[in-house]
Amino acid sequence: MQQQMSVVTLGVVDLARSKRFYVEGFGWRPVFENDEIVFYQMNGFVLGTWAADRLAEDARRAAQPSAGFSLGHNVADRDDVESVMSRLAKHGGVILRPADEPPHGGCRGYLADPDGHVWEIAWNPAFPISSDGHVAFGL
Repeated sequence: MQQQMSVVTLGVVDLARSKRFYVEGFGWRPVFENDEIVFYQMNGFVLGTWAADRLAEDARRAAQPSAGFSLGHNVADRDDVESVMSRLAKHGGVILRPADEPPHGGCRGYLADPDGHVWEIAWNPAFPISSDGHVAFGL
């Protein structure tokens, strides 16, 4: 089986609030949206934000908090970590861990989007980013 992810969908409580965070905070542009879902074309996959109750209903499970994973947004320069986190905090994000240097090197910090989804904003010299935004694992 091919190693790939096609779509990551996050359940959100308030779709308009979520859209403001991703559009104004990250500067992303939706490729599709309606009253229940917004899709963003990423580099190699699609990110969706969908009304949490509808997502839970579709998956036939109860809606649950999302603290068991984090999403990563790598940046090209060390100084970008704090500036991206600051921008996201101004648009509804909540800083969970200010930017610092982990034992393995680089720089990272954590914040939650308005629905509690955890994002790691990171600069890692071992994960080069191509000009089209693709990150590669390379030690």
